[in-house]
Amino acid sequence: MSRKIVHVIGTGTIGEPLIGLLCDYKNQLGVDEVTFHKNSPLKSDRPKIHGLVHRGARLATDENRNTDFRKLGMDPELETEEAIRRASVVIDCTPKGIGNYNKQEFYHRFEDTVNGFIAQGSEDGFGKKYARGVNDRALVSGRDKYLQIVSCNTHNLACIAKTLALYNDSDPDNLLEARFVCVRRANDLSQVGNYIPAPQVGKHSSDLYGSHHAVDAAALFKTLNMDLNLFSSAMKVNSQYMHVLWFNLKVKEPVTLNDVKDRLRANLLVAMTTKDMTSTVFSFGRDQGHYGRILNQTVVVEQTLNVRKDHEISGFCFTPQDGNSLLSSISGAEWLMFPHSYEDKIQCLGDLFFQEI
Repeated sequence: MSRKIVHVIGTGTIGEPLIGLLCDYKNQLGVDEVTFHKNSPLKSDRPKIHGLVHRGARLATDENRNTDFRKLGMDPELETEEAIRRASVVIDCTPKGIGNYNKQEFYHRFEDTVNGFIAQGSEDGFGKKYARGVNDRALVSGRDKYLQIVSCNTHNLACIAKTLALYNDSDPDNLLEARFVCVRRANDLSQVGNYIPAPQVGKHSSDLYGSHHAVDAAALFKTLNMDLNLFSSAMKVNSQYMHVLWFNLKVKEPVTLNDVKDRLRANLLVAMTTKDMTSTVFSFGRDQGHYGRILNQTVVVEQTLNVRKDHEISGFCFTPQDGNSLLSSISGAEWLMFPHSYEDKIQCLGDLFFQEI
Protein backbone atom coordinates (compact mmCIF):
# COMPACT_ATOMS: atom_id res chain seq x y z
CA MET A 1 0.00 0.00 0.00
CA SER A 2 1.34 3.44 -0.94
CA ARG A 3 2.21 5.94 1.75
CA LYS A 4 -0.54 8.41 2.64
CA ILE A 5 0.77 11.98 2.64
CA VAL A 6 -1.29 15.12 3.23
CA HIS A 7 0.21 18.36 1.97
CA VAL A 8 -1.19 21.66 3.27
CA ILE A 9 -0.51 24.90 1.43
CA GLY A 10 -0.62 27.97 3.67
CA THR A 11 -0.11 28.50 7.39
CA GLY A 12 -2.79 31.10 8.17
CA THR A 13 -5.95 30.92 10.29
CA ILE A 14 -6.99 27.61 8.71
CA GLY A 15 -3.66 26.20 7.56
CA GLU A 16 -1.78 26.32 10.87
CA PRO A 17 -4.38 24.55 13.07
CA LEU A 18 -5.11 22.09 10.24
CA ILE A 19 -1.44 21.06 10.03
CA GLY A 20 -1.30 20.69 13.82
CA LEU A 21 -4.49 18.64 13.93
CA LEU A 22 -3.27 16.32 11.17
CA CYS A 23 0.06 15.82 12.95
CA ASP A 24 -1.52 15.10 16.32
CA TYR A 25 -4.01 12.55 14.92
CA LYS A 26 -2.13 11.22 11.90
CA ASN A 27 -1.79 7.66 13.23
CA GLN A 28 -5.53 7.35 13.91
CA LEU A 29 -6.32 8.97 10.57
CA GLY A 30 -4.06 6.58 8.66
CA VAL A 31 -1.73 9.38 7.54
CA ASP A 32 1.96 8.52 7.21
CA GLU A 33 3.29 12.03 6.72
CA VAL A 34 2.18 15.67 6.87
CA THR A 35 3.96 18.30 4.78
CA PHE A 36 3.20 21.98 4.36
CA HIS A 37 4.16 24.87 2.12
CA LYS A 38 5.16 28.33 3.29
CA ASN A 39 5.44 31.04 0.69
CA SER A 40 7.14 34.00 2.36
CA PRO A 41 10.20 33.79 4.67
CA LEU A 42 9.22 36.01 7.61
CA LYS A 43 11.02 36.23 10.94
CA SER A 44 7.69 36.78 12.69
CA ASP A 45 6.47 33.38 11.43
CA ARG A 46 9.54 31.48 12.65
CA PRO A 47 8.05 30.36 16.02
CA LYS A 48 4.97 29.04 14.21
CA ILE A 49 7.03 27.11 11.67
CA HIS A 50 9.26 25.66 14.39
CA GLY A 51 6.16 24.58 16.31
CA LEU A 52 4.68 22.77 13.30
CA VAL A 53 7.99 21.07 12.50
CA HIS A 54 8.30 20.02 16.15
CA ARG A 55 4.86 18.38 15.82
CA GLY A 56 6.22 16.31 12.93
CA ALA A 57 5.31 18.26 9.80
CA ARG A 58 7.87 18.79 7.02
CA LEU A 59 8.38 22.25 5.50
CA ALA A 60 8.33 22.84 1.74
CA THR A 61 9.22 26.11 -0.02
CA ASP A 62 9.97 27.42 -3.48
CA GLU A 63 13.52 26.52 -4.48
CA ASN A 64 14.52 30.15 -5.04
CA ARG A 65 13.51 31.02 -1.46
CA ASN A 66 15.25 28.18 0.37
CA THR A 67 18.29 30.32 1.17
CA ASP A 68 16.14 33.11 2.62
CA PHE A 69 14.33 30.63 4.88
CA ARG A 70 17.60 29.13 6.07
CA LYS A 71 19.03 32.55 6.87
CA LEU A 72 16.10 33.04 9.23
CA GLY A 73 16.65 29.68 10.93
CA MET A 74 13.98 27.68 9.09
CA ASP A 75 15.08 24.58 7.20
CA PRO A 76 12.92 23.49 4.25
CA GLU A 77 13.09 19.77 3.49
CA LEU A 78 11.10 19.77 0.26
CA GLU A 79 10.68 21.87 -2.86
CA THR A 80 7.18 23.13 -3.79
CA GLU A 81 6.38 20.92 -6.77
CA GLU A 82 8.10 17.91 -5.24
CA ALA A 83 5.81 18.18 -2.19
CA ILE A 84 2.71 18.30 -4.41
CA ARG A 85 3.87 15.42 -6.60
CA ARG A 86 4.43 13.04 -3.67
CA ALA A 87 1.21 13.95 -1.83
CA SER A 88 -1.91 11.81 -1.64
CA VAL A 89 -4.08 14.88 -0.96
CA VAL A 90 -3.33 18.60 -1.28
CA ILE A 91 -5.30 21.00 0.94
CA ASP A 92 -5.02 24.61 -0.23
CA CYS A 93 -5.49 27.15 2.58
CA THR A 94 -4.16 30.21 0.77
CA PRO A 95 -5.87 33.65 0.63
CA LYS A 96 -8.77 34.35 -1.71
CA GLY A 97 -8.13 33.67 -5.38
CA ILE A 98 -4.82 31.87 -4.98
CA GLY A 99 -6.39 28.42 -4.73
CA ASN A 100 -8.06 28.73 -8.13
CA TYR A 101 -4.82 30.16 -9.55
CA ASN A 102 -2.89 27.17 -8.18
CA LYS A 103 -5.42 24.81 -9.74
CA GLN A 104 -4.91 26.33 -13.17
CA GLU A 105 -1.13 26.66 -12.90
CA PHE A 106 -0.07 23.58 -10.95
CA TYR A 107 -2.62 21.07 -9.76
CA HIS A 108 -3.86 19.90 -13.15
CA ARG A 109 -0.34 18.62 -13.84
CA PHE A 110 -0.48 16.23 -10.88
CA GLU A 111 -3.96 14.75 -11.28
CA ASP A 112 -2.52 11.34 -12.24
CA THR A 113 -0.55 10.97 -9.01
CA VAL A 114 -2.54 12.94 -6.40
CA ASN A 115 -5.86 11.50 -5.16
CA GLY A 116 -7.46 14.92 -4.94
CA PHE A 117 -7.27 18.60 -4.13
CA ILE A 118 -9.19 20.65 -1.56
CA ALA A 119 -9.62 24.42 -1.33
CA GLN A 120 -11.45 26.68 1.11
CA GLY A 121 -14.66 28.71 0.96
CA SER A 122 -13.32 31.71 -0.95
CA GLU A 123 -12.42 29.60 -4.00
CA ASP A 124 -15.78 29.43 -5.76
CA GLY A 125 -15.67 27.10 -8.77
CA PHE A 126 -12.68 25.13 -7.50
CA GLY A 127 -14.66 21.89 -7.21
CA LYS A 128 -17.71 20.24 -5.67
CA LYS A 129 -18.89 22.12 -2.60
CA TYR A 130 -18.62 20.06 0.57
CA ALA A 131 -19.53 20.28 4.25
CA ARG A 132 -19.08 17.34 6.58
CA GLY A 133 -22.42 15.89 7.68
CA VAL A 134 -24.40 17.82 5.08
CA ASN A 135 -23.67 16.35 1.64
CA ASP A 136 -21.31 13.40 2.17
CA ARG A 137 -23.50 11.16 0.07
CA ALA A 138 -23.03 13.49 -2.90
CA LEU A 139 -19.31 12.64 -3.12
CA VAL A 140 -18.49 10.32 -6.01
CA SER A 141 -15.30 8.29 -5.69
CA GLY A 142 -13.07 8.48 -8.73
CA ARG A 143 -14.88 11.51 -10.13
CA ASP A 144 -14.67 14.24 -7.50
CA LYS A 145 -10.96 15.06 -7.44
CA TYR A 146 -11.54 18.71 -6.54
CA LEU A 147 -13.51 19.75 -3.43
CA GLN A 148 -14.34 23.22 -2.15
CA ILE A 149 -14.94 23.43 1.59
CA VAL A 150 -17.74 25.97 2.05
CA SER A 151 -17.30 28.94 4.39
CA CYS A 152 -17.77 28.69 8.14
CA ASN A 153 -21.08 30.60 8.07
CA THR A 154 -22.33 28.46 5.17
CA HIS A 155 -21.57 25.37 7.29
CA ASN A 156 -23.67 26.82 10.09
CA LEU A 157 -26.55 27.86 7.84
CA ALA A 158 -26.67 24.48 6.09
CA CYS A 159 -26.43 22.54 9.36
CA ILE A 160 -29.36 24.46 10.89
CA ALA A 161 -31.53 23.97 7.80
CA LYS A 162 -30.76 20.26 7.50
CA THR A 163 -31.10 19.45 11.19
CA LEU A 164 -34.34 21.31 11.84
CA ALA A 165 -36.22 21.01 8.56
CA LEU A 166 -34.86 18.35 6.22
CA TYR A 167 -34.96 15.28 8.48
CA ASN A 168 -31.67 13.95 7.14
CA ASP A 169 -32.69 14.47 3.50
CA SER A 170 -35.85 12.35 3.74
CA ASP A 171 -38.30 15.23 3.18
CA PRO A 172 -36.76 18.24 1.40
CA ASP A 173 -40.22 19.65 0.70
CA ASN A 174 -40.72 20.21 4.42
CA LEU A 175 -38.61 23.39 4.30
CA LEU A 176 -40.86 26.07 2.82
CA GLU A 177 -38.40 28.91 3.27
CA ALA A 178 -35.38 29.84 5.37
CA ARG A 179 -34.10 33.31 6.23
CA PHE A 180 -30.75 34.05 7.86
CA VAL A 181 -28.87 37.10 9.13
CA CYS A 182 -25.11 36.63 9.51
CA VAL A 183 -23.62 39.04 12.04
CA ARG A 184 -19.95 38.58 11.26
CA ARG A 185 -16.92 39.41 13.34
CA ALA A 186 -14.58 41.90 11.66
CA ASN A 187 -11.34 39.90 11.46
CA ASP A 188 -9.65 36.99 13.13
CA LEU A 189 -7.45 37.56 16.17
CA SER A 190 -4.46 36.45 14.12
CA GLN A 191 -5.06 39.02 11.38
CA VAL A 192 -3.52 42.50 11.59
CA GLY A 193 -5.75 44.16 8.98
CA ASN A 194 -9.40 44.65 8.01
CA TYR A 195 -10.68 45.62 11.44
CA ILE A 196 -13.60 48.05 11.25
CA PRO A 197 -14.42 50.96 13.61
CA ALA A 198 -18.20 50.46 13.58
CA PRO A 199 -20.89 47.99 12.40
CA GLN A 200 -21.00 47.70 8.63
CA VAL A 201 -23.90 46.30 6.59
CA GLY A 202 -23.33 44.12 3.54
CA LYS A 203 -24.93 44.06 0.11
CA HIS A 204 -27.11 41.38 -1.44
CA SER A 205 -25.12 40.00 -4.34
CA SER A 206 -27.96 37.73 -5.49
CA ASP A 207 -31.57 38.73 -6.14
CA LEU A 208 -32.68 35.20 -5.32
CA TYR A 209 -30.49 34.24 -2.36
CA GLY A 210 -29.12 37.52 -0.95
CA SER A 211 -25.57 37.27 0.40
CA HIS A 212 -23.08 34.62 -0.71
CA HIS A 213 -23.83 32.48 2.37
CA ALA A 214 -27.25 31.39 1.08
CA VAL A 215 -25.91 31.26 -2.48
CA ASP A 216 -23.27 28.76 -1.37
CA ALA A 217 -25.67 26.82 0.88
CA ALA A 218 -28.14 26.46 -1.99
CA ALA A 219 -25.34 25.17 -4.23
CA LEU A 220 -24.30 22.76 -1.47
CA PHE A 221 -27.80 21.29 -1.29
CA LYS A 222 -28.04 21.15 -5.08
CA THR A 223 -25.34 18.47 -4.97
CA LEU A 224 -28.10 16.44 -3.27
CA ASN A 225 -30.63 17.43 -5.96
CA MET A 226 -32.42 19.79 -3.57
CA ASP A 227 -33.60 23.22 -4.68
CA LEU A 228 -34.19 25.09 -1.43
CA ASN A 229 -35.77 28.48 -0.76
CA LEU A 230 -32.94 30.20 1.15
CA PHE A 231 -32.10 33.87 1.68
CA SER A 232 -29.38 35.48 3.77
CA SER A 233 -28.22 38.95 4.74
CA ALA A 234 -24.87 39.80 6.31
CA MET A 235 -23.19 42.54 8.29
CA LYS A 236 -19.94 42.99 10.21
CA VAL A 237 -19.49 44.24 13.74
CA ASN A 238 -16.35 45.60 15.37
CA SER A 239 -15.51 42.42 17.28
CA GLN A 240 -12.85 39.74 16.85
CA TYR A 241 -14.64 36.87 18.57
CA MET A 242 -17.25 34.84 16.70
CA HIS A 243 -19.88 35.19 14.01
CA VAL A 244 -23.54 35.17 15.09
CA LEU A 245 -26.33 33.69 12.96
CA TRP A 246 -30.05 34.45 13.33
CA PHE A 247 -32.34 31.97 11.59
CA ASN A 248 -36.02 31.75 10.74
CA LEU A 249 -37.30 28.54 9.14
CA LYS A 250 -40.86 27.97 7.94
CA VAL A 251 -41.73 24.28 7.74
CA LYS A 252 -44.68 22.33 6.34
CA GLU A 253 -45.04 19.79 9.13
CA PRO A 254 -46.03 21.07 12.61
CA VAL A 255 -43.23 21.12 15.16
CA THR A 256 -42.87 21.82 18.88
CA LEU A 257 -40.07 23.51 20.77
CA ASN A 258 -39.17 20.17 22.34
CA ASP A 259 -38.95 18.64 18.84
CA VAL A 260 -36.51 21.38 17.85
CA LYS A 261 -34.31 20.83 20.88
CA ASP A 262 -34.37 17.04 20.43
CA ARG A 263 -33.27 17.32 16.79
CA LEU A 264 -30.42 19.64 17.67
CA ARG A 265 -29.20 17.43 20.52
CA ALA A 266 -29.37 14.35 18.28
CA ASN A 267 -26.89 15.89 15.83
CA LEU A 268 -23.37 15.28 17.13
CA LEU A 269 -22.10 18.19 15.05
CA VAL A 270 -24.32 20.63 16.98
CA ALA A 271 -23.31 22.07 20.35
CA MET A 272 -25.89 23.60 22.69
CA THR A 273 -25.19 26.44 25.10
CA THR A 274 -26.91 28.80 27.50
CA LYS A 275 -24.08 31.31 27.10
CA ASP A 276 -25.37 34.39 25.29
CA MET A 277 -22.12 36.22 24.52
CA THR A 278 -19.62 35.35 21.82
CA SER A 279 -16.75 36.13 24.20
CA THR A 280 -17.71 33.41 26.68
CA VAL A 281 -18.18 30.78 23.96
CA PHE A 282 -14.91 31.83 22.31
CA SER A 283 -13.19 31.57 25.69
CA PHE A 284 -14.52 28.01 26.13
CA GLY A 285 -13.07 27.05 22.76
CA ARG A 286 -9.75 28.66 23.64
CA ASP A 287 -9.57 26.67 26.87
CA GLN A 288 -11.09 23.35 25.78
CA GLY A 289 -10.59 23.05 22.02
CA HIS A 290 -7.69 21.78 19.93
CA TYR A 291 -5.67 24.87 18.93
CA GLY A 292 -8.49 26.77 20.65
CA ARG A 293 -11.01 25.66 18.01
CA ILE A 294 -14.55 24.33 18.32
CA LEU A 295 -15.02 21.78 15.54
CA ASN A 296 -18.83 21.63 15.78
CA GLN A 297 -20.77 23.03 12.83
CA THR A 298 -22.75 25.39 15.07
CA VAL A 299 -23.29 26.43 18.70
CA VAL A 300 -27.02 27.01 19.33
CA VAL A 301 -28.13 29.32 22.15
CA GLU A 302 -30.89 27.24 23.73
CA GLN A 303 -32.96 30.01 25.35
CA THR A 304 -33.28 31.88 22.03
CA LEU A 305 -35.12 29.02 20.33
CA ASN A 306 -38.74 29.76 19.50
CA VAL A 307 -41.55 28.04 17.62
CA ARG A 308 -44.32 30.30 16.32
CA LYS A 309 -47.70 28.90 15.28
CA ASP A 310 -46.30 25.36 15.04
CA HIS A 311 -44.53 26.03 11.73
CA GLU A 312 -41.95 28.77 12.23
CA ILE A 313 -38.63 28.09 13.97
CA SER A 314 -36.36 30.95 15.06
CA GLY A 315 -33.23 31.34 17.13
CA PHE A 316 -29.64 32.49 17.43
CA CYS A 317 -26.47 30.45 17.11
CA PHE A 318 -22.74 31.10 16.99
CA THR A 319 -20.44 30.07 14.15
CA PRO A 320 -17.21 28.36 15.37
CA GLN A 321 -15.35 30.28 12.67
CA ASP A 322 -12.79 28.06 10.98
CA GLY A 323 -13.39 25.10 13.31
CA ASN A 324 -16.10 23.59 11.12
CA SER A 325 -13.95 24.19 8.03
CA LEU A 326 -11.11 22.28 9.70
CA LEU A 327 -13.41 19.31 10.27
CA SER A 328 -14.63 19.29 6.67
CA SER A 329 -11.09 19.68 5.33
CA ILE A 330 -9.94 16.61 7.25
CA SER A 331 -13.08 14.66 6.38
CA GLY A 332 -12.65 15.51 2.68
CA ALA A 333 -9.00 14.48 2.76
CA GLU A 334 -9.84 11.19 4.46
CA TRP A 335 -12.58 10.52 1.88
CA LEU A 336 -10.12 11.11 -0.97
CA MET A 337 -7.67 8.63 0.57
CA PHE A 338 -10.10 6.13 2.13
CA PRO A 339 -13.49 6.50 0.36
CA HIS A 340 -14.88 3.33 1.93
CA SER A 341 -13.64 3.73 5.49
CA TYR A 342 -13.23 7.47 6.07
CA GLU A 343 -16.34 7.59 8.29
CA ASP A 344 -14.69 5.19 10.73
CA LYS A 345 -11.31 6.91 10.62
CA ILE A 346 -12.55 10.40 11.47
CA GLN A 347 -14.29 9.13 14.60
CA CYS A 348 -10.93 9.59 16.31
CA LEU A 349 -11.78 13.30 16.38
CA GLY A 350 -14.92 12.63 18.42
CA ASP A 351 -13.38 13.89 21.65
CA LEU A 352 -12.96 17.33 20.06
CA PHE A 353 -16.73 17.84 19.69
CA PHE A 354 -18.89 19.29 22.43
CA GLN A 355 -22.51 18.49 23.14
CA GLU A 356 -22.72 21.42 25.51
CA ILE A 357 -20.70 24.62 25.83
